[in-house]
Amino acid sequence: KGLKSNLLRAFAGLDEEWFEEAGKQSKECQHAFRKMLFGLYFFHGLIQERCNFGPLGWNIQYQFSEPDRQICTDQLKIFLEEQDPIIPYNALRYTSSEANYGGRVTDADDRVKISVFITDFYCADILNDEYKFSPSGTYYAPKFTNKEGYLEYIRSLPINQEPEIFGLHANANLTVAINEANAILQTANSMSGGDGSSDGAKSPDQILAEQSAKYLSDILPPFDTEAASAKYPVDYNESLNTVLNQEMLRFNRLIVRVRASLADIGKAVKGLVVMDANLDDVANGILKNVRPGYWMKVSYPSLKPLSGYVQDLAARLSFFSTWEKNGHPAFYWISGFYFTQSFLTGQLQNFARRNQLAIDTLTWVFAVLKKSFGEQKTIEKPEVGCLVYGLFMEGARWDDDAGHVEESLPKVLFSSVPYMHWWPVEKDKDPTDMNRVYLSPLYKTSERKGVLATTGHSSNRVMSLLLAIAERHSQKYWTKRGVACLTQLDN
Repeated sequence: KGLKSNLLRAFAGLDEEWFEEAGKQSKECQHAFRKMLFGLYFFHGLIQERCNFGPLGWNIQYQFSEPDRQICTDQLKIFLEEQDPIIPYNALRYTSSEANYGGRVTDADDRVKISVFITDFYCADILNDEYKFSPSGTYYAPKFTNKEGYLEYIRSLPINQEPEIFGLHANANLTVAINEANAILQTANSMSGGDGSSDGAKSPDQILAEQSAKYLSDILPPFDTEAASAKYPVDYNESLNTVLNQEMLRFNRLIVRVRASLADIGKAVKGLVVMDANLDDVANGILKNVRPGYWMKVSYPSLKPLSGYVQDLAARLSFFSTWEKNGHPAFYWISGFYFTQSFLTGQLQNFARRNQLAIDTLTWVFAVLKKSFGEQKTIEKPEVGCLVYGLFMEGARWDDDAGHVEESLPKVLFSSVPYMHWWPVEKDKDPTDMNRVYLSPLYKTSERKGVLATTGHSSNRVMSLLLAIAERHSQKYWTKRGVACLTQLDN
């Protein structure tokens, strides 16, 4: 386990005679081969060990294997020997990150990450002895030497690597520790009986009766969709009417199931109804404070414990209830939507119809507003686009004073993003300087990975946000950091 062990295994398994003969046709070719071979093996170890950081490392935990590395090794030798003295960096990057290793990578954001990482090792800089793989200078491709020389350098590396070699913030170690602790606690919680009580403690039946009644009172009854449809009819010039009605229908499916099962739990405790598999699932969820699978089948994505989930659901219902009662709001809680993409499409449709444009010619422009903006007593609705709030950033933070993405504060894993103004614009009139922004993915939960729905949308990924970055940073820097925005936290 670890980057050092990974490199040792890779170089120890090299055939020494093959290693000495590779690229021997010229000194330059042999030098390039050994430098880039070390870079390839380092890349292999790096992408494997990055899996330890969970979604911060990769959205999906891939099983990168030694055959992937071996194919890349053979290709490196063939490309360098056949095209000497030219080094086809782009071809080597493509075969490694897109074909060999990339063949396993199914998530679009992970494909961006792996194509960024390979550029640190398959590049002209690696031929320079002064080139370092990380800011600390600990890791680099050693000077031209034999197999034993490389092994000697690898043995000198630290046993435990810091997150900086993976391009991550030091907080990533804390994320790993928390994830491991949570996994242990979840396992222990799932193994707990929950069918007995100690002296003075409440019995499971008492807990079920009290909690089911409490949750039932927290969650509003289903929306009156007929009244809402009459108040907000289908309107060519106001697509958000349709968005509101569709959101209410989606939430009603969830509300009916949640309220019915909670009511039945109360009856089951009194012996009035029979406890079936679905009610048993809900009862276990209440006792262990975990989301019941029976609810999640018709729910929006969430990783919250049951108590937090009910609180979050109640807040979402309150948001839409206020919207239905008072009219379209001046600003939107973007985290409150069941199907967030419908809201975004509605905004684009309004703009396209108002200006008689084709919707597929539009794109989004993003502006993060000052924190003081959200503290105003009254907020005016913008003439174009929408004001949104409720986002969080993982892997970095928004610097309110400087107006760009900045490093996370020590031990602060998530930070809130201030109010944002999103507005549509024609693609050929987009004022955004793409070299000075980071394309931050926006996910619904910190799990990041999702499944492709029948609508063609991911069940987790919402869109990409274009966030301003400092002059000293690049898109590549924040991509390696694994920075992403979320609509909700896990608690």
